[in-house]
Amino acid sequence: MDFEPKYQPIRRKVRYQVSDRESIEITDRKPLEILRDTEGLIRRQAVAAIVPVVSQPLAAKIESASEVAEDSLSVLAEIDLDAISDVELQPARILVGLSFVGFGALAIALLTLFIDTLHPQLTHQQQIHQYWYPYVFFVSLGVTGLLTLGRELMRFNR
Repeated sequence: MDFEPKYQPIRRKVRYQVSDRESIEITDRKPLEILRDTEGLIRRQAVAAIVPVVSQPLAAKIESASEVAEDSLSVLAEIDLDAISDVELQPARILVGLSFVGFGALAIALLTLFIDTLHPQLTHQQQIHQYWYPYVFFVSLGVTGLLTLGRELMRFNR
């Protein structure tokens, strides 16, 4: 089961009438370009509103962070998502699966430590009764990670 589009997006031009004398022609854009432009519009307005209010050193840091965001989003917008193959995404999917398994195991260990240190008077049955939902959630995260890893293993062996 691959997640590749079954259709090709249609690139079309749309003409918008801005005023009586002026109109704009816009072509459909890639999702990362839309993300870059939308985030940039919001970020620039927020930076322009915040910079006059804060101190000079903080204003300089905010402006430099805004420039870094502008550069990195411009680089991201140049990525063609249709050109990324399934094989190139495999390491990322493996890392996500390992992260889910690791976080689930760590969270269960911390939950057990939390219950044993803060509620030593509870029996095991009372502990399970009181902390059932977090336990099931963390186990589900681990199982999700294992299923992701198993899927990648089966895909790799094809």
